Amino acid sequence: MPPLPSPSDEISVLHPKVLILSAGITTSLFLGYKFYKRYLRRIRTYLDLTPSILDNKYPMYGKVTRVGDGDNYRFYHTPGGLLTGWGWLRFVPTTRSELKDETLMIRLAGIDAPERSHWGKPAQPLSEEALLWLRNYIDGRYVTLYPHSIDQYKRVVGTTMVWKWTGRKDVSAEMIKTGLAVVYESKTGAEFGGKEDWYRKLESRAKWLEKGVWGLRKFQTPGQYKKAHKDT
Repeated sequence: MPPLPSPSDEISVLHPKVLILSAGITTSLFLGYKFYKRYLRRIRTYLDLTPSILDNKYPMYGKVTRVGDGDNYRFYHTPGGLLTGWGWLRFVPTTRSELKDETLMIRLAGIDAPERSHWGKPAQPLSEEALLWLRNYIDGRYVTLYPHSIDQYKRVVGTTMVWKWTGRKDVSAEMIKTGLAVVYESKTGAEFGGKEDWYRKLESRAKWLEKGVWGLRKFQTPGQYKKAHKDT
């Protein structure tokens, strides 16, 4: 029978090796949690968006599940993308019941599309064309979202980027080019992601070419339309 260890053979919890090991485990757990929160935690609603995410405009990768208007859509966050199994081990739900409370409503930053008919108000010209264009461009596709803020309707205002065969595209810029959206006019709550000057140059060119709404004989911008129908 081997001899019992003497008290001098036991390692104290205050031994340098034990302290170093404990510190290493604690640090690893802390960094792992930080990594999970930053890269792997799925954002389900606007309430999950921390000030840090918005202030730093951390990119979020996900899928467009529905386009409901000419300048907004539903976004299902898939953190990590293919590397974490999305698309081959994990799949985005397809039914409304499964998607309920699992998606963010996104408002495209820096633009305003013609208003559709709602709450008894008439539709603006080309509002349906704007909706169809956006559906064809991003519906069902994976996009990268750079969130900027939360608006009064609890929508996430952000810049949306999507890959096309010609390269990576800014969706807001592409809508301005086609003349199916104008540069956002309101002075309050405006978010451009640092691209306002570029957007205005694109708008000036669309006007010159009479693209979309700029080719109409009489055109009321979405901002003017909202003011005119504010009390109706």
